[in-house]
Amino acid sequence: MPWFVEKSDKITPPRLEELMRQTAEESKKRLSASPKRVLLLPPDITRAHSGAGRLTELLYQIFAKEAEVHVIPTLGQHVPHTPEENRRMFGGIPEERIHAHDWIGGSVLVGEIPADFVKEKSQGAADWPIPVVLNDMLMNEKWDIIIHVGHVVPHEVLGFANHNKNYFIGLGGKETICAAHIAAACCGIENNLGTLVTPVRACFNKAEDEYLGHLPDVYVQIVMARNAAGELVQTGLYVGDDLETYLAAARQSREQNITVLEEPLKKVVCVMQGDEFFSTWVANKAVYRTRMALADDGELLIIAPGLKRFGEQPEVEQIIRQYGYCGTPKTMEAYRRDPFLQNFAHAAAHLIHGSSEGRFRITYAPGHVSKEDIERVHFGYADLNETLKKYPPDKLKEGFNDMPSGERIFFIPTPSAGLWATRQKLYGRSSGFDT
Repeated sequence: MPWFVEKSDKITPPRLEELMRQTAEESKKRLSASPKRVLLLPPDITRAHSGAGRLTELLYQIFAKEAEVHVIPTLGQHVPHTPEENRRMFGGIPEERIHAHDWIGGSVLVGEIPADFVKEKSQGAADWPIPVVLNDMLMNEKWDIIIHVGHVVPHEVLGFANHNKNYFIGLGGKETICAAHIAAACCGIENNLGTLVTPVRACFNKAEDEYLGHLPDVYVQIVMARNAAGELVQTGLYVGDDLETYLAAARQSREQNITVLEEPLKKVVCVMQGDEFFSTWVANKAVYRTRMALADDGELLIIAPGLKRFGEQPEVEQIIRQYGYCGTPKTMEAYRRDPFLQNFAHAAAHLIHGSSEGRFRITYAPGHVSKEDIERVHFGYADLNETLKKYPPDKLKEGFNDMPSGERIFFIPTPSAGLWATRQKLYGRSSGFDT
């Protein structure tokens, strides 16, 4: 069970400060009365809107009075923060105390999730082992308290983000990230989204029990929702060290962050904020979170003023440019014959997740990527300035909008904060996965 829970229409900043003090007090009672070294594990800047950076700063200020405190943003394979991004995300935490996770050169092998277990949990969709390779600073240094801070929200691989995703993806090594992502893709993104325990999460739960039980850790899990004024605010905070803490937060997220529609949508317009989303690798959350709501032959228009690349590493950039978002059959054909793609299996999974499978159109209005490059990866292109004039985000409300042109659109200002699906798509799934 959670150590404690706070639920409200809006958890105010002063109350969040009190809750972080309570988190620190409970951590000292339960994990280490006089901590000398504390590790904070927040999300990266792609979840800046969650407020997790400020909570991390508060925890740093509390523990730094008596302990040596370090921060590792759970980047996974995302691009490390610049010093300016660290300041924007984490305020006054000293730069020398913030460490970039190196997913290729900075991880150690801890164990393995056996192939038989993966096959059982995925109902045969994946039949390979998942190596457990984790950040060496996490595993090899002595910590008295480890605190995860994260946003629980629907997710394409694990059903909902946060909890032990922080370890196995956020601080995972290349072998873990690749094997887990391609397994999730084989299970089907639309089977994963909004599911409390996906096959890959079941594998991670097993790995946490077997390999990480000795770590003195606790999860601080944030749930957010829009209030009556349309503001995205913190509505839930779950603090604890067990699976039920995650499940309770995920249940609230499922209630508040999934919009169920009776009919599919013909046109969806999304905004991916320019100070958070720089690659299609992360901006494609707009595709993931709306795909179950879009009508056949509908259109998803993504306004992405910060977009300047496709991948988060040069190798993935090369793969996306070479193959594009071409659908599952072509991607898997390439995966079976291309050793380079096999070596970056998470990129193959991303290509699958980011494709509409030809069912609906995906159009990008990017800030810094050319029309030729966008179309080369099988997306449609729209001019950013013209799109902003036609669909001014500051004048649109979330949900249905009737435009002066007579067009009717469904506007989503922060698609990464939720999931949109038709009732049939959400509740008519026949995967048999735990929900």
